[in-house]
Amino acid sequence: MSNDVITILKNEIENFRREIKAEKIGHVLEVGDGIAKISGISGAASQEMLMIETSGGEATAITFNLEEDSVGAIILGDATSVKEGDIVRPTGRVLSVRVGEELIGRVIDPLGKDQDGRGFIFTNEKSKEVFYPVERSAPSVIARESVGVPIHTGIKAIDAMIPIGRGQRQLIIGDRQLGKTSIAIDTIINQKNDTRHKTPICIYVAIGQKESKVAKIVATLKEAGAMEYTIVVSAPASSSASLWYLAPYSATAIGEYFMEQGRDALIVYDDLSKHAWAYRELSLLLRRPPGREAYPGDIFYIHSRLLERSARLNKAHGGGSLTALPIIETQLGDVSAYIPTNVISITDGQIYLEPELFYQGIRPAVNAGISVSRVGSSAQTKAMKKVAGRLRLELAQFRELAAFAQFASELDESTRRRIERGRVLTEILKQPELHPMPFEQQVVLIWAATNGIFDATLPAEVAARGEAFLDYIEKRYREATTDKIRASGELGKDTEEVLVKASEEFWKL
Repeated sequence: MSNDVITILKNEIENFRREIKAEKIGHVLEVGDGIAKISGISGAASQEMLMIETSGGEATAITFNLEEDSVGAIILGDATSVKEGDIVRPTGRVLSVRVGEELIGRVIDPLGKDQDGRGFIFTNEKSKEVFYPVERSAPSVIARESVGVPIHTGIKAIDAMIPIGRGQRQLIIGDRQLGKTSIAIDTIINQKNDTRHKTPICIYVAIGQKESKVAKIVATLKEAGAMEYTIVVSAPASSSASLWYLAPYSATAIGEYFMEQGRDALIVYDDLSKHAWAYRELSLLLRRPPGREAYPGDIFYIHSRLLERSARLNKAHGGGSLTALPIIETQLGDVSAYIPTNVISITDGQIYLEPELFYQGIRPAVNAGISVSRVGSSAQTKAMKKVAGRLRLELAQFRELAAFAQFASELDESTRRRIERGRVLTEILKQPELHPMPFEQQVVLIWAATNGIFDATLPAEVAARGEAFLDYIEKRYREATTDKIRASGELGKDTEEVLVKASEEFWKL
């Protein structure tokens, strides 16, 4: 061997620096029902993403239980490929979802993957990648502003008596098949009717729903032109409990992205009863001690930390808002059950749908006595506030007198008139689903009803007469009435005078 070769070898040996790469890995000890028990990664953080090397590739899991000698993790997606002994690598980052404008108009799963068959959602430009953790702290009190801008649902009974404001958390509660989802969908569709305020980005979260139901809702939103500003996050009934659990948190992270851009967002959780069931299932599989109704002790915390993230930010923090409409399903109208009382105590009011009203043909079956909005008239326009106060009072008097009148053989004229007025108002507030009404038309109709315009009309004919009156107003006096109310948000004296004149002409037809 020549001296030159020896010299080169010596130089290579002297300059060689071995890079030692230390990596903490774990192994799957047990696996079953979407849950994995993992050893060797005791330093993992809560909600940290884990990559499991399987025979068929890689599976994703997140840490859920941090125990002394092992970690309990929930496997996301298909868990059948994970076996005992598989190698597990911590990623060092908590579970996050990618957010951005590209999500608008799409149907995705809780991990951000497309579910509408339209393919890749985001562009490949790395510079535009934005990830939000699915679990985040709620905005501080200092960053918040009081709720004062309305979210018009398009439903007369709600906008008049149980108003919802941007940044509010308003619960929709009732037994199954009473129209809870319909109220939420009507609210999403109606957002394009509110020209006084910017259209919010709407997010519909389907938790444990049938895929056929989700497809029908998406088709309805497309037909109404609402998918242009809507994102659907779906964890269908066929998916695992882990995805049911993650769905509302992922959707909230997406909503927070728009809120922090200074925009308004509206999120519907349909429904949190199934979300609680999924968390109970995961907790029992992880052998957490059960409490009341077999729910774990922190069941209140999972919903409170979710709903507290809804807020209206002040101008110093961008002025955006995130409004939450959680849905809870009751059993036989029992609002005092464990999960309903938990969510009622977290939210800023509730819309209660009553079975008896539904079976009487009153749709939406809103019980105005139990339903309440703790924001109240702060979330109403001046025009609606003016006509709604009288509406609630007259309906309350009607309910009391109607109950009394059942046992009275004769009624004085004043009582009889109040009962008749109450029946008219009840009919006026009826509304078919998927027919949200712009708030200015609601104001005109409620003004007419509370001022006795339909008192001489039979209850069965009130709805038709109301539509005819609105049609007459729109054709003859639109600029002086509905256009003016929509532009100003007020019902001025001059507008009322035009309405009085129009009503007199209408009854002469």
